[in-house]
Amino acid sequence: MDYRQYIAEKIKAEGVSAEEIASLLTVPPDPAMGDYALPCFRFAKVLRKSPVAIAQELAASVAPDGVIAEVSALNGYLNFKVNKAGLARDVLARIAREGEKYGSSAVGAGRVVCIDYSSVNIAKPFHIGHLSTTVIGGALYRIFNFLGFRAVGINHLGDYGTQFGKLIAAYKKWGNREEVERGGIHAINDLYVRFNSEADEQMEAEAREYFRLIESGDREANELFDWFKSLTLAYVQTIYDRLHITFDSYAGERFYTDKMAPVVEELRQKGLLKESEGAQIVDLEAYGMPPCLILRSDGASLYATRDLAAAIYRHDTYHFYKCLYVVAYQQNLHFRQVFKVLELMGKEWAKDLVHVAYGMVSLEDGAMSTRKGKVVWLEDVISRCVEKARAVLEEKNPALENKEEVAELVGVGAVAFGALCNNKIKDITFSYDRALNFDGETSVYLQYTCARAASVLAKARAEGVTFGAAPDLEPCAAEAELVKQLALFPETVVQAAEKYEPSLISRFLLDAAKLFNKFYLECKIMQAEGDVRAFRLALTEATLTTLKNGLGLLGIGVPEKM
Repeated sequence: MDYRQYIAEKIKAEGVSAEEIASLLTVPPDPAMGDYALPCFRFAKVLRKSPVAIAQELAASVAPDGVIAEVSALNGYLNFKVNKAGLARDVLARIAREGEKYGSSAVGAGRVVCIDYSSVNIAKPFHIGHLSTTVIGGALYRIFNFLGFRAVGINHLGDYGTQFGKLIAAYKKWGNREEVERGGIHAINDLYVRFNSEADEQMEAEAREYFRLIESGDREANELFDWFKSLTLAYVQTIYDRLHITFDSYAGERFYTDKMAPVVEELRQKGLLKESEGAQIVDLEAYGMPPCLILRSDGASLYATRDLAAAIYRHDTYHFYKCLYVVAYQQNLHFRQVFKVLELMGKEWAKDLVHVAYGMVSLEDGAMSTRKGKVVWLEDVISRCVEKARAVLEEKNPALENKEEVAELVGVGAVAFGALCNNKIKDITFSYDRALNFDGETSVYLQYTCARAASVLAKARAEGVTFGAAPDLEPCAAEAELVKQLALFPETVVQAAEKYEPSLISRFLLDAAKLFNKFYLECKIMQAEGDVRAFRLALTEATLTTLKNGLGLLGIGVPEKM
């Protein structure tokens, strides 16, 4: 049963639709106030009464029934308590019926969402600064697919720029093919760092020439570049595999080389292109922004030029409902400029472009610089977290089977959750100890809760206890609160998509885990008998299903035992 819709249809307020009422219903922070609450402040102007009076009149007009147990008015809010037994029956039956699809829907059917995330740079390290864009983008990809959209994951590779000329120059002077093949991305990075520390004017000139050769189609230069690219992608794929990240397109900056000229010409034809100190710009002063640089004085393109071409290509290719750019908040101005230029070009769909900004992730020892070689490789962070997870598991459960597999799930999950547990815009300082805390707000805590629930169910099955559909019982307080939380999962997934905020799911899961552990401690499960035991086992199974579904959306695996 859709309780929001049911309550909304019971409320008769002149000039206010049931759909509007349903959208306004909230869950009170204090369970004692009720299960749902309707703030009446929005209706004061329409009904020409105070919110307090509106709430009182509406309370008197809604009679309790088999679904609504109690209606009350308090400080301009209309509060509802639903029949706990009915709610438990409906929620547990739905979770049992839908299983791994619980929380999914078809709201996005027929619509495409493009998601630009990770966007690694060829021949450069995949460092901890790439963590947020990668796991936030990956989570949004899974969330939108879960809601019936066709999500298109795009890795907009950084595969264009003078750094590749520098890399070829460095390789020609100091490189060795066997050593580079053996060392992969690490060897490539060492060459790049060495160039920036030792290159003289002659090498700088050689680098510019090699980049020119790449652009002009020179065979040798492009073969070297393609080799560096293949080594980079092979390396980053190992990280993506560990983080459960997938893409549908690897069209990077270079892909749009032949697609920029038409964009520049369209800007010129529409009178948007202006010359400024030899460069070609779009003047955005009227919109409170500096000019958007389209072409440098030497005719070279810039990031904005490529992003304009990419946006147009994506719209024409995918006909998207939304196109998301999961990029750090430092690029806010860049995307404001690009979106505004597209709007000025008459692209009505520019309103469907969204910059999903996020804060920075760093370790406790500070900043990174690729040029100077002071960089924290993401693979090292993951591997260290896995090692620490292995040590923690060894201490807590030395007899644990498949310890290596569990350590991988726990360690990788801890790294990903570190960027997914808080509002995405917050800067994060990653701490191994915090991330692997069994009692904190961590993925480890969630995984352990899942293992606890799975253990209870395994014990029941081992003892031949049968359980399935939950008996129709009046739940106690701890049971009722857990049921109510589980019921919120589908709308939480929708909210996470609407707000581009995977942390809403993280928060939901932490709250659900806390309520389950409270239920576990307060309510004897296997020690109970008859219908009570069957109900509690069904509730345990429903919790495990919901937690696994939520963690799956975040890209975090769940071990059976810990």
